[in-house]
Amino acid sequence: MATRLPLEQETLGSRPSSPVFMKMILASNLSFLLTHGYALTGIPKNRMKIGYIITASKGASSTEYIRKIEKELQENGYNFAEFDFEDKTREQIEKFFEDKDVIHIEGGDTFYLLKAIKKTGFDKILIKMLIGGKIYVGTSAGASIMGPSIEFSSHIPSNASEEDLKALGLAPFLIKCHYTDDQKQEFKKRSQAIRYPVKFLRDGQGILVEGDKYTFIGEGSEVRLD
Repeated sequence: MATRLPLEQETLGSRPSSPVFMKMILASNLSFLLTHGYALTGIPKNRMKIGYIITASKGASSTEYIRKIEKELQENGYNFAEFDFEDKTREQIEKFFEDKDVIHIEGGDTFYLLKAIKKTGFDKILIKMLIGGKIYVGTSAGASIMGPSIEFSSHIPSNASEEDLKALGLAPFLIKCHYTDDQKQEFKKRSQAIRYPVKFLRDGQGILVEGDKYTFIGEGSEVRLD
């Protein structure tokens, strides 16, 4: 059975200050979105238009998972269009998302994704679209980049600086997806050296962000390492 538990209220790092309202769904994987996440947008499926960003897959060893996810989205009746912002101008990006309700950034290589966001200035375009009322959905790497840092990611080069790892800061906690119980001791130790709180998500779990309110949603209980 799915549970909905309130997360603690925290200040949103570099996020635009209140009364700006942003709605975001941060998920570990597609199964959460099909079961809970897309419905949380409040947009009926037959009217929802999704801009599906696959930029993070360009840093992955294979893009086969993208094809599988897109097949599932099609089979479940979702209207989406694939998009890679890395080689687009600001005008092209804004034009593509003009008729989209949802901005969905898919997973892949988190470090590659964040580097591409900074290089292209997509972060500024994204924030503008979210302030304008579009809804953000992020899975895996797409969820992780919304925290203040990606230092808990699995895709960190050994020579990466603290500045390289600085993320969008639209959520005040780090997000670690695909958590499994055998990782508890490792992650508990690593968490002690990180100055930000960390939210762990199993596959099938996610966090709904509505303004300054954060709600855990998904199968099973929220992961606690203490």
